[in-house]
Amino acid sequence: MKNLIVLPLAVGIVAAVAVMAGCRGASSSKNIERDSTFTTLRHPEWSRNAVIYEVNLRQYTREGTVEAFARELPRLKELGVDVLWFMPVHPISELNRKGTLGSYYAVRDYTGFNPEFGTVDEFRKLVGTAHRMGMKVLIDWVANHTGCDNIWVQEHPDWYVRDSLGRMVGPYDWTDTYKLDYSNRQMRRAMVDAMRYWVDEVGVDGFRCDVAGEVPVDFWDWARPQLQEGKPDLFMLAEASVPELQKNAFDMGYNWPMKDLFSEIAATSGQYFFKKEGEGTVRAFPERHATDIDSLLALQARQYPKDTYLMNMTSNHDLNSWEGTEFDRLGILAKPFAVLTYTLPGMPLIYTGQETGFARPFEFFEKDLPPQWEPRVKEYFDFYKALNHLKHTHPALRAGVEGGDIVRYPTANPDIYAFSRTADGHTVTVIVNIGKGDTYVEFTGEAPVLSKSSVNLFTGRHEALPGYLMPGAHMVYVD
Repeated sequence: MKNLIVLPLAVGIVAAVAVMAGCRGASSSKNIERDSTFTTLRHPEWSRNAVIYEVNLRQYTREGTVEAFARELPRLKELGVDVLWFMPVHPISELNRKGTLGSYYAVRDYTGFNPEFGTVDEFRKLVGTAHRMGMKVLIDWVANHTGCDNIWVQEHPDWYVRDSLGRMVGPYDWTDTYKLDYSNRQMRRAMVDAMRYWVDEVGVDGFRCDVAGEVPVDFWDWARPQLQEGKPDLFMLAEASVPELQKNAFDMGYNWPMKDLFSEIAATSGQYFFKKEGEGTVRAFPERHATDIDSLLALQARQYPKDTYLMNMTSNHDLNSWEGTEFDRLGILAKPFAVLTYTLPGMPLIYTGQETGFARPFEFFEKDLPPQWEPRVKEYFDFYKALNHLKHTHPALRAGVEGGDIVRYPTANPDIYAFSRTADGHTVTVIVNIGKGDTYVEFTGEAPVLSKSSVNLFTGRHEALPGYLMPGAHMVYVD
């Protein structure tokens, strides 16, 4: 079948053939030798078609409290959110604090609750309400380092890394933190005990683990089964793109490489506008096109155990505050890239405000104004609501090995990305233009075939394949 490429799933992302830019003349991936290793984890069934939503509690409402956020739960349920990931809810250290309120990630007490947000009883009540509404709750966990006046600093100073002068030190330029020493077994035990408190006593469903790749893999492998004792369907997300973490410990990791590729493609197309403070120009990127997505999928297929997930995103708290909004980095291509986060294998992330088209960075160490939740910006709310419904209902988009294989349809223009996925007799077909110019859609081999029941996700109408697409165009056909 000339120029039609089938990419079977082998990872939470996808098992892909090693396809170079252009995709012409590529052979079927069935002849490619792959790593047969599977993750040892049994993912919760609810996670297969889930959407994760990151909650920046400080900036979510004018009050910035748990009780104020609770009023937004019905709206998030209507949006189609399945998993609420809260940035750290712990008290924030005061020593060496950055800004007025400090960083969420400089933790003062692992079993305490940040009074800025309310009380742990209010949060426990929120978790229960979310559960009754069918949503899961993850909290951010900072295991690599603590704030400089964490209670462990005085009680257990031997639990910290020291420099050549015997001083506690923080990683990178995080001067408000001290790094923990994972050669200390007592500290490891205390860390797991603190995590278990939130599972057993507060009822959270799992953790997003900050800079998880800086913590030894063997710690996570040891911690996971202990945490799961009280929560059989525990879910763990690593802020890392480290395949070893996803063998035994983490259900899902960050798809940082795909995020970077999105930025490179956008820059090639003239849609990357973010400038760092004090710099007069945008950063330089290598030239990349839509077809380079195939090469990245091929690499990840070789790297990751089968049936792991990767989290796809166009924004999160780090990107928003330090690299700009999705509009700064992706421009008019923000929507087609968002479509890819839902339709490529894995789990999509929505960050606070994306469903309103929120177009500015949040302050990180200060209180900021929240997005406008009502009246809703229907363009974005309806866009994400439609994608969430698609993710929930289409069997081909299930995460991991249960999702449908990717069938690619190469075109004459390397900036057109066209593919379909099929499962249980139902197909979703995606065509996006993530290039810089208007273009004809000329398939170099077989074209997608739409059934009589196929409709455009965003219009609800039966429509023919496009013959011409403007940059930023995104077509999703569903049967």
